[in-house]
Amino acid sequence: MFLKTLSTARDLGRLHDIASILIRFGFGDMVRRLGLGAVLEQAGKLLHLQEEAEELAQLEPPERIRRAMEELGPTFVKLGQVLSTRVDLFSSDYIDAFSKLQNDVPALPFEAIASQIEEDLGDTAQNIFAEVDTESLASASMAQVHRATLKSGEPVILKVRRPGIKDVIESDLRLLARLADIAEDEMSEAKQFQPRKIVREFANSIRSELDLANECLNAEQIANNFKNEPSIVVPKVYWQWTSERMNVQELVTDLPGTDLAAVDAAGYDRKKLAKIGADAILKMVFEDGVFHADLHPGNVFYRSASQVVMIDFGMVGRISKERRFQLVDLLYGMVQRQSDKVVATLLLWSGDSGIPSADLTAEIDAMIEKVHGVPLKSLNFVALTSDLTSILRRYKLALPSDLTLLIKALVSLDGMGRQLDPDFDVVTSAKPFLTKLLWAKYAPKELAKKAQQGATDGYDLVTGLPTDAWKLVKTMQKGQFKFHMQVEEMEHFLDRLNKSITRITIGIVIAALIMGSSIVMTVSGGQIPIGLEYFSMLGFAGAVFGGLWMIFSIWRDR
Repeated sequence: MFLKTLSTARDLGRLHDIASILIRFGFGDMVRRLGLGAVLEQAGKLLHLQEEAEELAQLEPPERIRRAMEELGPTFVKLGQVLSTRVDLFSSDYIDAFSKLQNDVPALPFEAIASQIEEDLGDTAQNIFAEVDTESLASASMAQVHRATLKSGEPVILKVRRPGIKDVIESDLRLLARLADIAEDEMSEAKQFQPRKIVREFANSIRSELDLANECLNAEQIANNFKNEPSIVVPKVYWQWTSERMNVQELVTDLPGTDLAAVDAAGYDRKKLAKIGADAILKMVFEDGVFHADLHPGNVFYRSASQVVMIDFGMVGRISKERRFQLVDLLYGMVQRQSDKVVATLLLWSGDSGIPSADLTAEIDAMIEKVHGVPLKSLNFVALTSDLTSILRRYKLALPSDLTLLIKALVSLDGMGRQLDPDFDVVTSAKPFLTKLLWAKYAPKELAKKAQQGATDGYDLVTGLPTDAWKLVKTMQKGQFKFHMQVEEMEHFLDRLNKSITRITIGIVIAALIMGSSIVMTVSGGQIPIGLEYFSMLGFAGAVFGGLWMIFSIWRDR
C-alpha cells in the first residue's frame, strides 16, 4: 500500500532505514499497519530486527520513541521538539521525553563546508574575514557555528547549514506526509493526534528554520520591538554575508544562562535578571505578538547586571491581536468563575462544537474551584496548565499551533524564572500586561473599529442579498442547482465498499467457473466437442487462482 504511493525511487532507501529503526525499538505492529513491513521482508531483515527489538521493548514507550527519533535523524528530532509543544495532545511523560531530544552531532571538518561558504560569499572565507576558526564553536543536526573576525576587528560567528541536509529533510517530509495520510485513514486511534495537520505545520516550521536568513529577519524584528528597551540585547546581523545557507552575526561572549555559579560570582541580582527576562517574554507575547518560542537557558546570556542577551531566533511564534483578546476572555472567565466563557473560548480555539458542553463545563468548574482564592505566589502555573491540557486531551480538543507555542514559551519562562528566583511568580509578572490588554480590548478606539467592521459586513450582506437571490433563481430555472453534502469518512467508506463489491463479484465468477467446469466434466451421452474438457480444466485452474488471490487480498487488508 505504502510503496505504491512513492513517487520516486530515491525515497526507498530512507524508507528502509525508517522501518528498520521503528521495528528495532519495538514498533513492529505500527510498521505492519502502515504497510512498511514489506520493505524489510523483501530484504530478509524482518526476523533479525524483531529479535533485536525484544531487548529495547523493555523500555517505557516514551523513552523508546525518544531514542528512535534521535536515531532517525534531524527531521525526526525536530519533529519531536515540535511535538513537545503539543501539551494539548500528549501526556506529561511524552512531553518530557520529547523535550529531552538532543540534536547535537559531531561537526563536519571545515574543509567539508568550505566550498559551500565560498559559493555563498563569492570568495573564500579567509579572503573575506581577517580570521576564521576552523574548529566549530557549536554543532547541531542542521547547522554548525564557527568563530571569525571581521577585517574591522569585530568578532562574529558564521552559522553554516550542513551541505545536503535540505535534500534529506525534504525526503523525510515526503515520507512523513504519506505516513500521516495512511495513519489518519487506517488507524482510528491516531486521528485524535491530527497527523496530517501536525505534519503540515511541522513542514512549514522546519523549512523556515532551514532558511538561515529567515532566522536573522526574526532577530531584527524582535530587536526593533526592543529598540527602546536597553535591558534586552539582540546580536547584530551582518546582512552583506547572510544568505539562505549561511548567516553572520555578532559573537556573544557574555555569561551563559546555563552557568548560574558564574552569575553569582559576578554579583548579579538574580531576582532582577528574572524580572527583566519575564517582562521581555510577556511584552513579546501580549504587546508585540511576535515572540521567541525556544527561549531556554542555552539561548540566554547576561551582559551585565541589567542586560539580557537573547540568541537563536530560528523558532519564533506569532499571535494575532484577536487571539490575545480571546486569551484575556479565557483568563477573565477563570478569575470571575464564569466557566461558560472559558468553555466557549476553548471550543472556539479547537473549532469543535460537537462536545457535550455540560460535561466540559463541569470539569472546568472543578478546575477553577481548585485554584480560586489561592495566593498568586502559591499558584503553580505549570500545574494549572497541566490540568487544563489534560481536560483538552480527554475531550480531544486540539489547540491552534500559535497557542501551543505560547504555552511552551510561558512554561519555559516559569522554569527559567524559578531557576533564577525560587519565589518567581509568572502569574504576578503577567498581571500588568493582561490588565493593559484588557483595557485595550474595550478601549473606545477598538470598540469603534469593531463597530465599523460589523457595519461594513452588515452592509455588504444586505446589499449583496438581491444579487445572490437572483443568481440562485436563475440557477434553479436552468436546472443547474446542485446540493452538495459532505459526509465525514464517506470517501474512505466508499473505498471499502468498492473493495467488498469487487470481491463479491470475483467470488460469483469463481463459483460460476467451478459449476460450469463441473457440468462439462460430468456430461454423459452425446459427443463432447474436441478439447472442451481442456477448457473445463482451465476453468478449475482459474477458480483456484482466483480463490487464492481473494484469500491473500483479505489477509493483506486484515
